[in-house]
Amino acid sequence: MTESNRAFGAAIMARVEDLASISETAAGLTCTYMTPAHQATASRLKAWMEEGGLMASIDALGNVTGRYPSANPNARTLLVGSHYDTVRNAGKYDGRLGVLTALAVVADLAQGGIALPYHLEVVAFSEEEGVRFATTFLGSRALVGQFDMAALAMKDADGVTMEAALRAAGHDPATIPALARDPASLLGYIELHIEQGPVLLEKDMPLGVVTGIAGGIRLLVSIAGTAGHAGTVPMGLRHDAAAAAAEIVLLVERRCSAAPGLVGTVGMLTVPNGAINVIPGRCELTLDIRAPDDATRDAAVADIRAEMAAIAARRGVTIAADEVMRAAAVPCATPIQEALASAITRAGLPVVRLASGAGHDAMMLGTVTAAGMMFVRCGNGGISHNPLETVTVEDADVAARVLRDVLVNLPG
Repeated sequence: MTESNRAFGAAIMARVEDLASISETAAGLTCTYMTPAHQATASRLKAWMEEGGLMASIDALGNVTGRYPSANPNARTLLVGSHYDTVRNAGKYDGRLGVLTALAVVADLAQGGIALPYHLEVVAFSEEEGVRFATTFLGSRALVGQFDMAALAMKDADGVTMEAALRAAGHDPATIPALARDPASLLGYIELHIEQGPVLLEKDMPLGVVTGIAGGIRLLVSIAGTAGHAGTVPMGLRHDAAAAAAEIVLLVERRCSAAPGLVGTVGMLTVPNGAINVIPGRCELTLDIRAPDDATRDAAVADIRAEMAAIAARRGVTIAADEVMRAAAVPCATPIQEALASAITRAGLPVVRLASGAGHDAMMLGTVTAAGMMFVRCGNGGISHNPLETVTVEDADVAARVLRDVLVNLPG
C-alpha cells in the first residue's frame, strides 16, 4: 500500500463548514433540491473536484461527478460518494461527510499519481431526502435506470413542478434517461456516512461496517369514530377515535420491541378539528415499520393490522390503513464488507458490524451493482437530521485513511 502523509480530517471538516454556509435560511442549514443554495453547493463541489485533479461535471438532475480514470480504458468503474441535499434545519454531516471524504481521498490519489486498476468516480448525489418534492433518491435512481419521468410533474409547496425547477436551473429533463449506467460497466459502489444513531458511540468505536439497509413500510392510518359532547356521553358508550389511536401507538411499540432490529414509529398523530370539550370523532396517524429483513418487517405489519382490526371491533370505530411506501431490505455486498473490514483491521481497530435503519443511496445502487457502506461515529447521543449532529476531526481522519486503504487495495 502506498502511504499518504496528508492530514485528511481537518481539511474535510473545513469543507463541511464551507458548504454549511450555503443555505436557504439565514439561521441553520437547509439545502433542498434545485434551490439557489442547492445549485451553489453543486458548483462548489464541482470546483473542488476540478482543483483535486478530477474531471468534473454536473448532470441533468444535478448529480456532481468527479472522474479519476484508469490507464485501462476498458476497466470497470467504482463509484464512491453520497448525497449533498439536506433536510430542513439540518446537520452538517448527513450525506456530505461521505462526499467530502471521498473527494479528499480521491484527490490525494490523483495528486500522488496513484494508478488504479479501475476507473474511480466521486458522485455527489443531488437528492436523497425527499424534502422539496415528495419522492426520494432522485439522483441515484437516475444512475440505476429507475427514474420515473412522471415525477417531473410533481409540485412543491409553492406549486412549482420538478420539471420547471430543473429547467430554471439550466437542466434538460429530456436527457435524464441517458444518465443510466450499464451495470456491466460498474465495479461497485461504496458509501461512507455518519451512522445517524448511537451504536458506534455506545461501543466507543469510530467506524463500523454496514451489513445491510433495513426495508421499510409506511402506512397512513385513518380512524373514524363518533364525535360527542365531552360531558354527556358515558365512558362505556363512547367510540373515541383518539383512544383507539392511543392503543395503536402502544401496539406498535410493543410489537416492534419483539424482534432484534425491528423498529416502529408513529411519527404523526392528529385529531382533525379537535376541541377540548369534544370526544374525537376522527384521528389520523402514520406508521413507519423497518427491519433488517423483509420477512421480519412483513410479519410485524401483518400482526399490527390484525390487532388494529380487533381494536376497531372492540371500540366500535372504523380503521383504514393505506400503504404509501414499501422498500425492500438491501444486504451489503460481502466483498465490499470484507474489504472495509480488512482496512479497519489494518488501521488497528476492531471491526464492528451493524445494520442501517435509515435509507441511503446505496439502496438504489445495490439493485445494479455490489454496494457497501461504512458508518462513522455520530456524537451527541447519535442525533442526526438536527443541527446538533456532530462528527470529530479524529473520526473523519481515520475514516478517510480507511477509505483510502480500501481504494488502493481493491482489485479491478
